[in-house]
Amino acid sequence: MKLYGFWRSLATIRVRVALNLKGIAADEQVSVNLLKGEQHEAAFRQVNPQGALPALVLDDGGPALFQSLAIIEYLDETHPRPPLLPQDARGRARVRGLSLIAAADGHPLIVPRVRHYLEHELKLDEAARNRWLAHWTGEALLAMEGHLGGHADTGRYCHGDSVTMADLCLASQVIGAQFFKTDTARMPTVMRIFAECMKLPAFDTAHPLKQADAPQSSSH
Repeated sequence: MKLYGFWRSLATIRVRVALNLKGIAADEQVSVNLLKGEQHEAAFRQVNPQGALPALVLDDGGPALFQSLAIIEYLDETHPRPPLLPQDARGRARVRGLSLIAAADGHPLIVPRVRHYLEHELKLDEAARNRWLAHWTGEALLAMEGHLGGHADTGRYCHGDSVTMADLCLASQVIGAQFFKTDTARMPTVMRIFAECMKLPAFDTAHPLKQADAPQSSSH
């Protein structure tokens, strides 16, 4: 199994955590440097024509799996313990909804291709770009807070007292918020759950700054 990722890719974080929780070791991890534009090179485009991370190549060959939530659900179906989705349909819908707030609403607005467009097409300076990143990262977390705070199904984690896919997404979004210096004071439930997640080795070892390709400093 080969995982294509990058140390600070929020989507790759989600897949790293899932692999850790399932006890699956990627035989090879390939770093695709998003900041240098390696995702646009022909070699990686053959792996994922979209030029996005992560991508997971399975042992049996064939096209790579792509899009973090699709990869996580594949891992959950093929390695069902521990489960990352609830057994009941309503619970699964809630977990998927929470996950999509981060993965489909918040994260896509801060990825490198958007930052590149803001800089090179709209000519926004670094300060303006950073305000954009912090704003949209925070908006996603506020939306999650609205669904999590005071909800009967919220427990130690996003949905009850067991880790689900929603926690993987929440954790990656909070890590992004930390990189972009987003104010998280209005998100007490989100931050409580994040703290619980980071107590687990599966989350802790997946942190961007603990990856082999991470820089020595904490700068993003």
